[in-house]
Amino acid sequence: MKIVGIIENKINRFPRDYVFTCSDFVIEVVDKNTVVQTLNRLVEQGKILKLTKGKFFKPRKTEFGVLKPPVKQIVKDLIEKDGKPIGYLTGYSIYNALCLSTQISNSLQIGVQKYRRSIKRGKYNISFIVQPNAINKNNIELMQILDSVRFINEIPATTPDEACARLQQIFRELSPEKQQRLVRLSLKYTNYVRALCGAMLEQVGAEPELLKKLKKSLNEITYFKIPVSEIVLPKKSKWNIL
Repeated sequence: MKIVGIIENKINRFPRDYVFTCSDFVIEVVDKNTVVQTLNRLVEQGKILKLTKGKFFKPRKTEFGVLKPPVKQIVKDLIEKDGKPIGYLTGYSIYNALCLSTQISNSLQIGVQKYRRSIKRGKYNISFIVQPNAINKNNIELMQILDSVRFINEIPATTPDEACARLQQIFRELSPEKQQRLVRLSLKYTNYVRALCGAMLEQVGAEPELLKKLKKSLNEITYFKIPVSEIVLPKKSKWNIL
């Protein structure tokens, strides 16, 4: 079979929205230049689309036009390697998933363990947030919640009071085991995040031992100026939140 046929056959086996690069064909076709030329030709023919330099995807066509791939596909090389997570989506895209905001943003944030410069990919501006905890599948959901607490003042199209009320609901729905893990992970976050978590967990009736652990991690003479009202967070003064 000709090289073009080999490449097209493999692309046909990819699911719709799948983002791929030349490296996806290294086994079947050794000559990288031939792969590049073939992929560019397929773009010209409209069989595939280019996402950004060196990245292509199979378009999903609807009556409303061609849909872009899901965000996870667009950043998959930044959040996963060899089947293991090396980063995770957080920030703006997660605020929607957690019902903290309805605003759609072209900015993406990814939690990583080492500092990285911001990049642009297609229409998205991608920035990176350093995460001090180990990044694994069991931790990601809870770290996304903690990141939302961390950036409670920056969540778009909502107020800190509204965000705090929603976060309390999220905390309430966590199992006791998940609440324990969330507290353990929060110990590596900055002080005001732990204070906010403590006040919210106390409000939703978390176990006293968890609250003691958070309280012990805080300096008794340090106060935190966070614009959340006592109406939403009645226990805030107990946690030195002004």
